[in-house]
Amino acid sequence: MNTASVIHGLAAEFATHRDLLTAARAARDQGYRQMDAYTPFPVEGLPLALGRKRTLVPLIVLIGGMIGGTGGYFMEWYANVISYPLNIGGRPLHSWPLFIPITFELTILCAALSAFFGSIIMNRLPQPYHPIFHAAHFERASIDRFFLCIEAGDAQFDSVTTRRFLEGLHPLTISEVPL
Repeated sequence: MNTASVIHGLAAEFATHRDLLTAARAARDQGYRQMDAYTPFPVEGLPLALGRKRTLVPLIVLIGGMIGGTGGYFMEWYANVISYPLNIGGRPLHSWPLFIPITFELTILCAALSAFFGSIIMNRLPQPYHPIFHAAHFERASIDRFFLCIEAGDAQFDSVTTRRFLEGLHPLTISEVPL
């Protein structure tokens, strides 16, 4: 029976973020590509050590802000010039300086909403279940422990070889993560 069909992967528990960062770099150098890390706080350099590519969230925020700003400006222009033109005091109908506050506000609103929903979607949230939740001592990942999970779907994954590799990194514990 193939081990990859029985377990999600192997999880190694580390005491410090430095140990986790070193382990992630070593695993990446060893050729592992499908792995993830779980920490109680953000660790600088960890996404790079795991081989993560840059995220699309900044582009999503930029596009959302541009759509919001353009939409806000068009909304005011349409309302003041086309839909209900009022010539008060000889002002021009298309008075762009008056449109700036609403345009700015809608730019910020749409960019913020794009950031929120873009982050949710890109992180595949909400995720009420993940196999790593069943790893030994994983409840401490939100308190004071750091976990590196090498997934069984990785091309380099072999339960014996991967366990031996993880043992060489001197973790506190190594546990199989059931599906």
